[in-house]
Amino acid sequence: MKALIAAFVNGRIYVSFRPLKVVEAILVASGRIIHAGSGEEVRKIAEELGGEVIDLNGKTVLPGFIDSHLHLEELGMALETLDLRGVGSIVELKERVREYSERVRTTWILGHGWDQELFEEKRWPTRWDLDEAVDDRPVMLSRVCLHAAVLNTRAMEMARLLDADLQGVVRDDNGEAIGVVKEEAFELAREKFKETLSLEDYEHFVRRATDYVASLGITAVGTVSVEEKTLHALSNLEERGELKVRVFAYLDPGKREVKDGSMFGNLDVLGALGKLGIKRGFGRGKLRIAGIKILADGSLGARTAWLSEPYADANTKGYPNVSRDFLERVVREAHGAGLQMAVHGIGDATIDMILDVYSSLDGPGGMRHRIEHASILRPDQIERMAKLGVVASVQPHFVITDWWAVRRVGEERARWVYPFGSMIRAGIVLGFGTDSPIEPTNPWETVYAAVTRGKHEGVEVYRYTEYERVTLEEALWAYTHGSAYVLHSENDLGTLEEGKLADFIVVDRDPFEAGEKELKEIRVLGTYVGGERVWGS
Repeated sequence: MKALIAAFVNGRIYVSFRPLKVVEAILVASGRIIHAGSGEEVRKIAEELGGEVIDLNGKTVLPGFIDSHLHLEELGMALETLDLRGVGSIVELKERVREYSERVRTTWILGHGWDQELFEEKRWPTRWDLDEAVDDRPVMLSRVCLHAAVLNTRAMEMARLLDADLQGVVRDDNGEAIGVVKEEAFELAREKFKETLSLEDYEHFVRRATDYVASLGITAVGTVSVEEKTLHALSNLEERGELKVRVFAYLDPGKREVKDGSMFGNLDVLGALGKLGIKRGFGRGKLRIAGIKILADGSLGARTAWLSEPYADANTKGYPNVSRDFLERVVREAHGAGLQMAVHGIGDATIDMILDVYSSLDGPGGMRHRIEHASILRPDQIERMAKLGVVASVQPHFVITDWWAVRRVGEERARWVYPFGSMIRAGIVLGFGTDSPIEPTNPWETVYAAVTRGKHEGVEVYRYTEYERVTLEEALWAYTHGSAYVLHSENDLGTLEEGKLADFIVVDRDPFEAGEKELKEIRVLGTYVGGERVWGS
């Protein structure tokens, strides 16, 4: 039987990062920190209470990482699909797909992570390319940004997209669909695939993902765009005690449809929550409902993020995925129901729309409504966010992945790309995340990216935004307390202060004694949630 009281002694334990506080030992009782101090006093209290004493042997302990924005079921799927990150040509892409199809017997062939910017052919792949690899089963390969994909002809037929009159279906000069789908068209294709999945499939994907994040030192997550089957799977896993980490769910309000050129939504989810009186924080055990997620625009990589001025490398500004009226309707209903909003905004035009809607509310700061990503952010928008009390979930690894960002927005706007340092200095609370499976789930890669901004990889945007680097203390603070604050859980999570939940990790070295390049090499030796080891030895 697990001891109700446990002392963790003889360690270098970081209680918090702002202020930087280090102790030798912590005492855990019933899942919470009841004392943090010297090894001698903690050991003495534990022995007097008949508790267990665990010797850390000088190891470093940190508060558990909190990923404020990822997609659990998508991560679980990605862990079992073809990894196409780093593929350098369409020829290689086709060969990978052909080889993979010979190893698996799944109905759909799924892959993720390709980026046409890396291809020798300097073009997007097409359905005809994929048909050469596999033509008897549907194939869907999502781009690294998860806002676009390429499908083979079989998949396009099954999703009824060959003749669909949708903006996101890319066509050639003859008007023929080439198999590339973006935004809404991509969502339709994914829905067709998901129709083939059972609840047991979703439970498997979510379990696989939560096990995986626990192995990386993540003790809590904000999972976004949660649909009915995912929420049902999460609830079943929580009921059976199979969730290894804490989960804060941001629900998808429903499908969108185009009517008379405007975007409308099926808000049955919001209506149901309102009727039941379910507010932010509702749930039990490790599962909580946090709020509502809206995808307001696309990505820079697919040029579907909505900018106030045209892209520097294309004659388009991108476009919003929702109208101002639709966004305002969802935000007002959620705000009135006591639910937090998390709105995806990458382009500065989209962020203007989000801030306009938030500013129309009564006390938006109290609900800590969120902006997800905030990729292109002007100085006036930073000031406005700070005044409104709007928080942000940002993904620092985008700086390295989007190595072509200056090409997209041009030199003048390059200084607006991922301005983390300016946001922190303005007083905006940032929660760090990965948007996994879009970015690597390993938190140390995110910390490394925030601290270095691609300096060692020769990322061009570094030359324009070196001053947006953050310190190691700021990065770790954002990944722990900052994310907890964004999730409205800073009273329970984010530090190892007395009274907080005992969510912590043991690592193989002290990050403050490691060089910049070593940060992404730090490894987690053990992960504890509520004082109970959920991963490691």
